[in-house]
Amino acid sequence: MRTNQPQTIYLSEYKVPAYLVDHVDLRFELFEDGARVHSTLSVRRNPESADSGAPLFLHGDSLKLESVALNGSALAAGDFEDRGDALIVPSVPAQFELQVVTWIEPQNNTRLEGLYKSSGMFCTQCEAEGFRCITFYPDRPDVMARFRTRIEADKGAYPVLLSNGNPVEQGELENGRHFVTWEDPFPKPAYLFALVAGDLVEKKDTFTTCSGRNIDLRMYVEPRNAQKCDFAMDALKRSMRWDEDVYGREYDLDIFMIVAVDDFNMGAMENKGLNIFNSSCVLASQDTATDATFQRIEAIVAHEYFHNWSGNRVTCRDWFQLSLKEGFTVFRDSQFSADMGSPTVKRIEDVTLLRTAQFAEDAGPMAHPVRPASYMEISNFYTLTIYEKGAEVVRMIHNLLGDELFRKGSDLYFERHDGQAVTTDDFVKAMEDASGRDLSQFRLWYEQAGTPVVSVEDDYDADKGVYGLTIRQNIPDTPGQTGKKPQHIPFAMGLLDSKGQPLPLNISAGEQDGPLERVLELTEAEHRFEFHGLAERPVPSLLRDFSAPVRVQYPWSREQLLFLMSHDPDGFNRWDAGQRLAVDVIQSLVGTPEQAEVEPRLADAYRKLLNDASLDQALVAKMLLLPSEAYLVELAEQADVPAIHAARERVLKHLAQELKDDLLACYQRNRDQGDYQLGPDAIARRSLCNTALGWLMSIDDERARELALEQSRSADNMTDRLGALRALVNSGFAADREQALESFYQRFSDDPQVVELWFSVQASSGQAGQLPHILQLLEHPAFDWKNPNKVRSVVGVFAGQNLAAFHNPDGSGYQFLAGQVCRLDDSNPQIASRLVTPLTRWRKFAPAYSSQMKAALEGIRDKDNLSRDLYEVVHKSLAG
Repeated sequence: MRTNQPQTIYLSEYKVPAYLVDHVDLRFELFEDGARVHSTLSVRRNPESADSGAPLFLHGDSLKLESVALNGSALAAGDFEDRGDALIVPSVPAQFELQVVTWIEPQNNTRLEGLYKSSGMFCTQCEAEGFRCITFYPDRPDVMARFRTRIEADKGAYPVLLSNGNPVEQGELENGRHFVTWEDPFPKPAYLFALVAGDLVEKKDTFTTCSGRNIDLRMYVEPRNAQKCDFAMDALKRSMRWDEDVYGREYDLDIFMIVAVDDFNMGAMENKGLNIFNSSCVLASQDTATDATFQRIEAIVAHEYFHNWSGNRVTCRDWFQLSLKEGFTVFRDSQFSADMGSPTVKRIEDVTLLRTAQFAEDAGPMAHPVRPASYMEISNFYTLTIYEKGAEVVRMIHNLLGDELFRKGSDLYFERHDGQAVTTDDFVKAMEDASGRDLSQFRLWYEQAGTPVVSVEDDYDADKGVYGLTIRQNIPDTPGQTGKKPQHIPFAMGLLDSKGQPLPLNISAGEQDGPLERVLELTEAEHRFEFHGLAERPVPSLLRDFSAPVRVQYPWSREQLLFLMSHDPDGFNRWDAGQRLAVDVIQSLVGTPEQAEVEPRLADAYRKLLNDASLDQALVAKMLLLPSEAYLVELAEQADVPAIHAARERVLKHLAQELKDDLLACYQRNRDQGDYQLGPDAIARRSLCNTALGWLMSIDDERARELALEQSRSADNMTDRLGALRALVNSGFAADREQALESFYQRFSDDPQVVELWFSVQASSGQAGQLPHILQLLEHPAFDWKNPNKVRSVVGVFAGQNLAAFHNPDGSGYQFLAGQVCRLDDSNPQIASRLVTPLTRWRKFAPAYSSQMKAALEGIRDKDNLSRDLYEVVHKSLAG
């Protein structure tokens, strides 16, 4: 058992760097057995540092030091200390050049941090602290320097040599080698450094900026992926134009490049001018990518491009400020996706992730503020709280200020801090200064962890025609934080009369033509609001468009929810009413006898949705999806997953049986779409079609079986092909299931991204994804422990999506996950620490499950040589 606890780093102990680096000159000699890195740093003492006599401290990790020189003179062994995790030079002048040569072995780098090899190419991942795995350096985001990078390699094996910025020199070397030199004119922290060397196909395009500059756009992929670049390239151009139109941000270099890499811990990385993408997040074609994949790629391409300003030109001072770039950029990419498709559907997707996963994070042992106060391993804080809740915090500022003032605030932020490393306070201050609004209390969103609970009580005085709302807020205790202060919450709402018509919100007796929607600003623990001139008791529509990341408690009746499903003019709240109704019905059946009645009005409500052609079909497709088991678990006090699973399955099968004819009609109505299109209407039709098919196959309907088999054979796109496969795999038709899986694999076995889909369909299935089959998938020739995507598609999907199988009462799922996490911790600690998350919520479950989950965590804790990544997560999960 490990006893040496990793060091905790605190925001309160932040100090400016003792030394600044103005320029970095790098030369990489790349070989098959390793790489030699020559680094020349132009360094000076930081005039803002109080440590005028501090030694030079450079971070390092897994480096073999070959030489150190100061101003061209080699240092003797006694003049420096190579500590392994640092290079320390005790005595240096006020300004100097330091030359360091290191040897690294990228081919043996299974952590996928720093410089490593993937599919025969060299590539980098330096965020958050990967650059120290390449050379000794002050690896912190507030040290910003200009980089010049020369890459040397065998020309036959590595004809493409890429780094940040613009190419300035290239040429031939002896022994069949060549070089390319890149220069980045903008100062950047080391986490934004990138290098790629490989035998890659180049796809070119151009973009003309609003000022008339022509930008070369280039994508680099392996030859087998040459036909899967067009969509991402188009998404990039749409992103560039949108950022100019909406934020006034023009691209600044001559070249923008994207490289697709198979082995990548994250989704993508915004390195200045050279974005490196996980292949699954950038490569797509009609035959190999689903509609959801296309939409995800569009969002991720936009996200990484938008970082050019919100993250690169203006970066974060320290890693506690990570949401400064990530939360703001997620908000920006969400705006973009909403403008490219259905704003309501995009909002539903964002909130579903937030309420299912981020709320769970807020209620778990790793709960932390959007701006954390401490961490042991920064890689553990690339969380939904930083990204998704951070985006919601920015969205609330937008809600409070409005479009025009928010744009003024963002313009001021970029102009004031261009080329700087700053904080979340700097961002909020720019919004304050541009708008004149006092956001002092609002800053608590960055400082306090936990999801606020907003409870609402109402009353109606018929004699006076006054409807009252009493609204209270409370923020639950989280690890290290108790007794929290009220936060500034924008709470959008409306009122409907008995016919579903919006009512004016008159907040004084003399007002007559109040707006039909208001954003109430909650700043106290309790507020009282009154609305006048109402002839009848209204139905409240609360937290419209999910105007704040809070839980709302209000005693809706099923009648009210049915009413809101049909009449609420706010599309998000219409969907939310349906979700609340379905949750109420499912929860009422948990633990009840099989013969207990399912609320008959639920089927009537879904029938109305299925047959109302006047509704936005993209919204209908979302409304037809039952609440996930993960969300139902999150809502439970002490979750009994098999009981929750059984109740949800009972409701699903009841609806499928009651709506069989309507579902068949929906399928037939949406099946014949002509040539494949990617527009919102076509995506909605495919979603409706495959949802109907899946529901019908849940009751093993023979007609649906024929339709699924036919769709599997004739589909001209991956969405429909995978929809048919999923329906067959989740059905009781075992022979069809096996045949469909085999046929699908044989057709796409040469495409790694599609094979990952094939793995995930099985790992998520209650029929095909039981533990013995999962163990077989790990032995499959296509599975690769070194590839994070493959690991996530089997181990991650099984533990995170196949909840009934994972939470088998015998505890076998927990022991399985613990074993895989321990195995991965020895090779890729980042992936191990993320995969362990399902076990960390052990307190959420009924005692029979929680005790076994805790025991599995304790087994991980007792592993020898536990990584810092896993140590922090496991010990925080078991604390107290």
